[in-house]
Amino acid sequence: MQSLWIDTFKKTYKFPKFSGASQYDVCIVGGGIFGISCAYYLTKLGFQVTVLEKDEIASKTTGHTTAKITSQHGLLYHYLIEQFGIPFARAYLEANEKAIEAIKEIIDTEHISCDFSYQNSFIYTTKPEELQNIHDEVSAVQSLNFTCEFTTKVGLPFEVLGSCVFKHQAQFHPLKYVYGLVDCIADNCDIFTHTTVTDIRQTNDGYVCYTEEGEVHAKYVVLACHYPFLKVPGFYFLKMYQASSYLIAVDTKKTLFDGMYLTAGEPTLSFRTARINGKELLLIGGADHKTGTYCNYEASYGVLEQVAKTYYPESEVLYRWNTRDCITLDKIPYIGIYSHYMPNLYVGTGFQKWGMTSSNVAANIVTDMICKKENPYAFVFSATRMQPIKNRGEVKNMVVQSAKSIVLDKLNPSYLSFDEIALNSGGIVQINGEKVGIFKDSQGKIFAVKPVCTHLGCLLSWNDVDKTWDCPCHGSRFDFKGKNLYDPAIENLQVYDIH
Repeated sequence: MQSLWIDTFKKTYKFPKFSGASQYDVCIVGGGIFGISCAYYLTKLGFQVTVLEKDEIASKTTGHTTAKITSQHGLLYHYLIEQFGIPFARAYLEANEKAIEAIKEIIDTEHISCDFSYQNSFIYTTKPEELQNIHDEVSAVQSLNFTCEFTTKVGLPFEVLGSCVFKHQAQFHPLKYVYGLVDCIADNCDIFTHTTVTDIRQTNDGYVCYTEEGEVHAKYVVLACHYPFLKVPGFYFLKMYQASSYLIAVDTKKTLFDGMYLTAGEPTLSFRTARINGKELLLIGGADHKTGTYCNYEASYGVLEQVAKTYYPESEVLYRWNTRDCITLDKIPYIGIYSHYMPNLYVGTGFQKWGMTSSNVAANIVTDMICKKENPYAFVFSATRMQPIKNRGEVKNMVVQSAKSIVLDKLNPSYLSFDEIALNSGGIVQINGEKVGIFKDSQGKIFAVKPVCTHLGCLLSWNDVDKTWDCPCHGSRFDFKGKNLYDPAIENLQVYDIH
């Protein structure tokens, strides 16, 4: 089922696929909210800009978000103060607050109709053992000279023990906003879709971006492609992984609350409302897990549907969708110069599930860097930072998972037999000593692929919820026919002809 945002927005543009050879000031690789925001700012400043998008504009993470615009990114600020100090945490908060203001200014200036509304944002708990964490976060945010309150009255259809509330946050329809930006720049920016950038190389005066049908030459390049597909020298695959989460949009048949909500701990649950075609819908998100780890329907959409039925027994699920988010090891996005060895190549990634706000932070930082202008918040998000990794537990998990997927699983003789794979499901079998990924559709037709990720060679796992092959190392995804869906991999899987 398509996401609510994609299904309720009718595109007004059909962009061409790039071919030939062209020269620009700036080449932006990726047409999500970050890439289009960069294009908006740079085009307005007179730069000649092109955007190269692998699929459709805003069709991936941007089109599958909860679309909250907020500087409240979980219980973050107590952590930031402990790890990096008050000035650092204050700068992070200010950067995101200014991003909210900047998005609203663009909407007002450009007259973009995107269902923008100010909302209060709550982090809440129903668990006594999490209550102190709420109090600690409130104290931490207040120490940054930001108005933040503790309250037990939040408006949800159940009692909470306490919550941390940020006022004057916001939400919107992300596709309406992104295509509103496109409307502003379409006459002065060349946008190409279904155009995959396969490599980027330095030249004497900039870079060449290679596509399947031609080359783009540019002085500046912005990697806005969610997860950087360039392996070196940035080595982002060593300091970032992907997490999957799920959303449903529900007609509750009841009057709904205002506000945006997120649980303080696990399991994660997110709530917000959206008015679609005159009807108020409830959006419930959560059921997070590391991309590539096993998950079934009951542990994903099933969890969210149970929540809906618990509080709204007559509710009807109208939409189901899921997304992947890049998670950094120290909880801070990577924004700025991609590598000291590649000047004028910039990146914005690792938005930690808060890309609606972080994308504007990133677009402003990258635009300032291209303009040789100092940005007061760039130091917080430095993409080349080398300080000790704070999340040592996750580092260990990444190393173990990568080793298991690349080496150990290749030696593991335990695979399914062909007959054990049910209809409309998949799994890995051994055929003539080779691992083969098998999917059987509902009529018994067989699709076979080499189940090895084309990014770094990790053994893929079968995702029975989405009927995809997922990489447990870095989150690449492929459909059951082998087509690449999500980066950092960009090549399709090898396909076998099974008779």
